[in-house]
Amino acid sequence: MKRTSRNRSVLAGGLAVAALGTLVAGVGVAQADEKGHRQVGAGENRRAKAAEREIAGLFDRWNAALRSGDPERVTDLYAEDAVLLPTASPRIRTDHAGIADYFAHFLQKKPRGEKIRTEINILDSDSAIDAGLYRFHLTDPKTGVTKPVDARYTYVYEKRDGRWLIVNHHSSVLPAEG
Repeated sequence: MKRTSRNRSVLAGGLAVAALGTLVAGVGVAQADEKGHRQVGAGENRRAKAAEREIAGLFDRWNAALRSGDPERVTDLYAEDAVLLPTASPRIRTDHAGIADYFAHFLQKKPRGEKIRTEINILDSDSAIDAGLYRFHLTDPKTGVTKPVDARYTYVYEKRDGRWLIVNHHSSVLPAEG
């Protein structure tokens, strides 16, 4: 009888520890989820996907501006205080005139971009980051030969006065593996 009572006590204690462990683990998961990995409801998930599609579409808008051949049309997609670290220039462009100057030269190569891989991070309703890999098809103005150039990119967008603008754009030629 004593042994059964002791077994029950040990079993009850073990169950209590297991229950407490499950509770602590659940709280730990909830805390981790609150730090950016939380489960979302169907409505919230649809809104997040719609926001990601909207941000992804900003590249298409930028690419269409490139195809226009008009450096001002491209530059107008950048905020007045934007920073551009361009693919084909060692100079950092930090104002409208510098960004327009870069595109005046870059557009002579008739660039056509395509995304290879993209990672979109919605920071809040007025800011987002789109980073990944893209490929440009550039035409040599002297020879007419078109060649692909793979590059890494990061666009940081802010919605200002209801319009998404590029506030930071970094692009660099993709290095060879090694």
